[in-house]
Amino acid sequence: MIKPLTLIIGMCFSAVSTAHTSLIHNVNGYTPTLDGKIKRFSTLVFKDGKVVKYGDKDTIKQFPQAEAIDGEGKTLLPGLIDAHGHIIGLGNNLQRLDLRGVTSVEAAGKKLQAYAKNNPDKWLVGRGWDQTLWENKAFPTAADLDKFVSDRPVVLTRVDGHAIWVNSKAMQLAGITQATQSPDGGEIIQVTGKPSGIFIDKAENLVLKHIPKQSIEQKQRALFAASKHLLSLGITSAHDAGIDYDTWRLYQDLAEQNKLPFRIYAMLSASSPKLDDMLDAGVIKKQNDFLSIRSVKIYADGALGSRGAALIKDYKDRKNHKGLMLENKPALEALMSKTFKHGYSAHTHAIGDRANRIVLDSYESRFKTVGGKLLRNRIEHAQIVHPDDIPRFKQLDIIPSMQPVHATSDMHMAEKRLSDEQLQGAYAWQTFLKQGSKVASGSDFPVELANPFDGLYSAVTRMSKQQTPENGWRNDEKLSREQALTSFTLDAAYAAFQEYKLGSLEKGKWADFILIDRDYFTVPENEIFKIGVEQTWIAGEKRFEKK
Repeated sequence: MIKPLTLIIGMCFSAVSTAHTSLIHNVNGYTPTLDGKIKRFSTLVFKDGKVVKYGDKDTIKQFPQAEAIDGEGKTLLPGLIDAHGHIIGLGNNLQRLDLRGVTSVEAAGKKLQAYAKNNPDKWLVGRGWDQTLWENKAFPTAADLDKFVSDRPVVLTRVDGHAIWVNSKAMQLAGITQATQSPDGGEIIQVTGKPSGIFIDKAENLVLKHIPKQSIEQKQRALFAASKHLLSLGITSAHDAGIDYDTWRLYQDLAEQNKLPFRIYAMLSASSPKLDDMLDAGVIKKQNDFLSIRSVKIYADGALGSRGAALIKDYKDRKNHKGLMLENKPALEALMSKTFKHGYSAHTHAIGDRANRIVLDSYESRFKTVGGKLLRNRIEHAQIVHPDDIPRFKQLDIIPSMQPVHATSDMHMAEKRLSDEQLQGAYAWQTFLKQGSKVASGSDFPVELANPFDGLYSAVTRMSKQQTPENGWRNDEKLSREQALTSFTLDAAYAAFQEYKLGSLEKGKWADFILIDRDYFTVPENEIFKIGVEQTWIAGEKRFEKK
């Protein structure tokens, strides 16, 4: 076991580490650098929470008074940054019914029944089902759920968050009838002319608005549950993609009290009724870089799995259907204008090629009229992009914020949903990098598992964990290990205006680092996802140690 320097303290964290100089030596260290290199070192020196220098074993002699920690030959990397996740959602998932990986309606129903027996809540809420994993691939129905729980309302969110599956009791309480119309940007799936129990994208709110609102205290418990999990995975900073007003208040309150357990870069949700109030408060940057709020998450389309991603041509497996735009171009442009005028960046969800094109058009239009091009605007996901539109990301300085594990999770489903022509610009990480775009990588937790080593594995191999397909799916888009690590560190920091503070272990930057149980650069590539985190440090303080 690596010898500890300090005890891990509770949820009340000091602003910085103790004032004396510390160093960790006998490590196999790697860090990306601002000049595009990967540097190696065996000793890391830090003081007041920031890096003094990295170097070889002779560096130890330069700091005879430093408190030394023997890294016992472990590999040391910068703290990993997840550029797109949902922190409160992850915490809720860890405490609610989790249906990820279930392979049938029956399996989901049995898990629901067991959960219901131990949960007295008036509404039973869960997440994670994915009908594409089931034998018939078809959407389930309310009648399917009624067989397992019929006396309480049940709302189960699809793994991607873009569809819900509810029972008849939930539809009854929400006032859903045969006469209920699908809203713009949403769809109520029908079976024999009646609502089936599946609500897609903006139709979700017809039911969700009836679920009792989560309290601040419940959100705080979810935050701390998520933080414990993320720190154990080596994540020292996460970009929270779309927060509401209560979460905005919670994060600021905890930051003021030095109680945030890891670094958060939060995006305001454009769908929040209090968006204007939050924007009027101005850009928020709390001391010691534990909290930054300077962007708005805008929603353009749905998701591929629920056929809500907006496409230029029809879905291969659903004729005369091109997905859903959640906002039209004028609405997108209005949101972007408001965002830019407040000095905020726009981070816009776009998965389908039509959505990506419309979002790029909207950015271009707004840049000409209100400015905002230098605000490091992003497209979140950028999964299916027409090849003609990829160069526009560079031309417009738009950062593709992408999730490598989506490619390996989606690859079989994507080939059923999309033609080969539509897939030409799919999950095109290497193409983006070759044209000079920075790719910020994340996981989209809890849609996918939060483990960044799953993402690094997917980026490098484009294979499932069973090593299929051989040599990787559309393998010309694979990343090198260096590129993948940079996308989860320095380029993710750049996407948050934080590259001079986070993302590498260069002098003057925060001493956020992790110790792992094997060498990321030399372990066989099919074992990257097996890498485990031994310790996680933020600002020179240990926040996690594997027991």
